[in-house]
Amino acid sequence: MIGSPAGAASGHEAGAASATSTVRSGIARLGATLLAERERWPLWSPVAVGVGIGVYFATPVEPQWWIGPVVSALAVGVAWLARDNAAATLLAVAATLSGVGFGVVAWRAEYLAAPVLERRIGPAFVEGDVVAVEIRAEGRRVLLENLAIVGVAEAATPHRARIRAHGPVAVQPGDRVRLRAVLQPPPEPAAPGAFDFQRQAWFQRLGGVGYAVGPVNVVQSADAASPSWRQWINARRQSVVELVLATIPGPAGGIVAALLTGEMGAIPQDVLQAMRDSGLAHLLSISGLHIGLVAGAVFLAVRQALAMVPRIALRWPIKKWAAIAALIAITFYAFFTTPNVPTQRAWLMTCIVLVAVLADRTAISLRLVAWAALAILLVVPEAMLGPSLQMSFAAVVALVAAWEQLKAPLSRWRADGGALRRGLLALAGVGLTTLIAGFASAPYALYHFNRFAAFGLAANLIAVPLTSVVVMPLAVLAFLLMPFGLAWAALVPMGWAVEAIIAVARWVAGWEGAVALLPAMPTWGLVAISLGGLWLCLWRERWRLVGLPVIALGLSSIALTENPDLLISADGRLHAVRGDDGRLHLSHTRAGGIVRETWLRRAGQASAGAFSASGARAGTGVACDPLGCVYRAKGHVVAMPRHVAALVEDCALATVVIASVPAGRRCRGPIVVIDRIALWRDGAHAIWLSWNGHAVAESVRGSRGDRRWVLAAPRRTERPTGAAVDGVIYRPPPALSVAD
Repeated sequence: MIGSPAGAASGHEAGAASATSTVRSGIARLGATLLAERERWPLWSPVAVGVGIGVYFATPVEPQWWIGPVVSALAVGVAWLARDNAAATLLAVAATLSGVGFGVVAWRAEYLAAPVLERRIGPAFVEGDVVAVEIRAEGRRVLLENLAIVGVAEAATPHRARIRAHGPVAVQPGDRVRLRAVLQPPPEPAAPGAFDFQRQAWFQRLGGVGYAVGPVNVVQSADAASPSWRQWINARRQSVVELVLATIPGPAGGIVAALLTGEMGAIPQDVLQAMRDSGLAHLLSISGLHIGLVAGAVFLAVRQALAMVPRIALRWPIKKWAAIAALIAITFYAFFTTPNVPTQRAWLMTCIVLVAVLADRTAISLRLVAWAALAILLVVPEAMLGPSLQMSFAAVVALVAAWEQLKAPLSRWRADGGALRRGLLALAGVGLTTLIAGFASAPYALYHFNRFAAFGLAANLIAVPLTSVVVMPLAVLAFLLMPFGLAWAALVPMGWAVEAIIAVARWVAGWEGAVALLPAMPTWGLVAISLGGLWLCLWRERWRLVGLPVIALGLSSIALTENPDLLISADGRLHAVRGDDGRLHLSHTRAGGIVRETWLRRAGQASAGAFSASGARAGTGVACDPLGCVYRAKGHVVAMPRHVAALVEDCALATVVIASVPAGRRCRGPIVVIDRIALWRDGAHAIWLSWNGHAVAESVRGSRGDRRWVLAAPRRTERPTGAAVDGVIYRPPPALSVAD
């Protein structure tokens, strides 16, 4: 009977059955697609390992190292029990690999544990062995280990320290030196969520940074100290840098030195900025382009030379001999230069390609990329957080995935055409490679550097062919001529070519709109972009297109994220407020150094105005008098007293108080109170204001959690610099930047 309860129940049951059938059908289709992609499953191995590494770094407290192995062991058991279910087995294998990644990075963090300075010391006498000497435009930066510091107990002495010295420094790796220096712990982030140099320093066993206040004296020379092989390579690298700078004056010498040794310290800042703004910064870091060009130059030169001798060419495998020569050349090049992730990745991948030539197989594939990524993540898992690994692998994955799709038509067009078509295809290949690599690495450049080079394609169309045809072949020739004292014959024309590249960089960087500055991207946005990009590149079936909206979601995170309305530096000397125009305005435009630069970069600004110490500045919402400043925004009154006399009144009227003096119990009314003690203990702060009367504050210490590399909070018995004690204001010492 229509309309009866029984009929209604029957209809509901039919609808539920239909929905269940639809879900089951969808799951079946997904399962079938997953099985069709089974050849691509191994490509996700480094992704699974990376998930474990990411979980380790995301935890708010330091986890135990054994968690990873336990997870892997349990996942192996699940994989064995579910061996008849492909999907369950695949998930169990992924969990196993994630456990491995978690365990490896946790073990490495514990293995590399070394003392870190707890406070600023010096000037004090420091003695240590020179590991490396970086030649920089403003002086030298010396890395020391096996330290002895006067006034610091042996158990509390850092394993390594990096000291900046001005003027001539006649030392080389392997020397034992003594000097007077000011040392302090590696600097903490300039703002919540900013780059964490202390975390990077932990994995480098770098426990102190500072600057020399006198000459650097050699206590024992390298010859008498019997330096290790690493110190020997560092010494040879330093001698090459000095030879290049003596042969090629000016900025071109700094870039040539970087291409030969990986040391970029001698490149002037204005040239570095022009290279970044023009999209040519990738030419300065030794990566796949450089390793590939060295391998190609040696391979072609050896093969052509052997082909000119008919007896050898007809009887012996000259192609394999050329591959062996190229393998030796890139190994020397990679180990001679300053080690970094792009160099390691490029060396490993190129070695596999050359070994494939020896085995008569083709090796350019995503599987090659996956094996290289897996090897690097297992050896240096902390590199996953750095821009070098992220940008390098993003570009390579995108290029190889595009090559898989385009190699058939490109090969056909090349075979069917003459010399003109092949030349045009080569030029188009440079442009297409630049576009693909540029778009793939752009999100990571935005996340780490908050900038995008809009005209990188135009600059690369000129600079990359010049680098490929002239610069890198001359680099190989320079190395070959160095033992005979004839390196100048290759270095001089190499310098001319590099000067042309610098001219291109400055020309393109000067175009209007050459650089787009954007606010900081949240971490979840970068994760979404990464997963979406991997989904798009690693699969072959049509479901890979699901990665596109995921990438779009990640990119939209910049607009979806609310930026802080106030920023306060750890020493309390620099404040920033968001004005009516949405831009940051600073309390000082010269103070703060690296802190000021970090705030502006993360805000997507090239510069900022300052609100004056007295009076009001239009558009900022700030009014100041000799006792402090008041900032009004979103219905809030934010008081920034600089004197105890203004504290009581401000605490009674303001919703947020940022005091340059200790507030103690005298300030209980406001929603948020950040005084000098809180800044001293918890570092820089960021504050978000809302129209509903709420305010949220986050500190650097709060955002980082309780991790190995986070220095313990200062003891309350210590006296914070800048605090008012018995009516005396203790001024903070000059801050050291990450560059020091």
